Amino acid sequence: MNRPRSAAAPALASDRAHALLLTPVSRETSQRLDRFAELLLTWQRTTNLIAPSTIPHLWTRHIADSLQLLEFAPDARVWIDLGSGGGFPGLVVACALAGEPGASVHLVESNAKKAAFLREAQRVTGSPAIVHAERIEDFAERFEGQADVVTARALAPLNLLLDQSFPLLGKSRALGLFPKGQNAELELGEASKTWTVKVNLMPSRTDPGGRIVVVRDLEHRRIAS
Repeated sequence: MNRPRSAAAPALASDRAHALLLTPVSRETSQRLDRFAELLLTWQRTTNLIAPSTIPHLWTRHIADSLQLLEFAPDARVWIDLGSGGGFPGLVVACALAGEPGASVHLVESNAKKAAFLREAQRVTGSPAIVHAERIEDFAERFEGQADVVTARALAPLNLLLDQSFPLLGKSRALGLFPKGQNAELELGEASKTWTVKVNLMPSRTDPGGRIVVVRDLEHRRIAS
């Protein structure tokens, strides 16, 4: 049972080193991320948290890809992560913010098994994550706090993503950070038919073709009558 994991260990160790060069963190944060990665690999045997093909690149493909979002909002303390799944980017961000006064990361995940994993990951890492096992629409309707950042990764096309996050972005005037692949500009063009928004497309550190869609001042586009 342990053979696949031990066979992957050298690749994972190399990938970890590369990831932490791309997105350096403190020793305490790296230790929390180690505990998170170990837990994820254990749960992955019975619960599909990440694509199996990405396991050898767990640190670069998923962890560093999540950590890079912190540079776009270095002073943000209240984050909301929609469709957190295996903890990306929300649980990773929470690991990095542990110990910061006032830090909290809301992880919204409707899948019961994944929500259970996220709760255990929060416990193991001691990170300031709060798991909400509910639909995004329900969370957005009842959330009364003020968020600094709203994130989502590999969740939905940008147009739908903006629709789902609009109640939170509009209510808090929060920053939206949405990692996307090589079709980011196409998705943005489609979304611009429905939304007016200030957007920056920033290059990804971990994916040469990827972009971080940075969203501000999201509003419904007014259609002339």
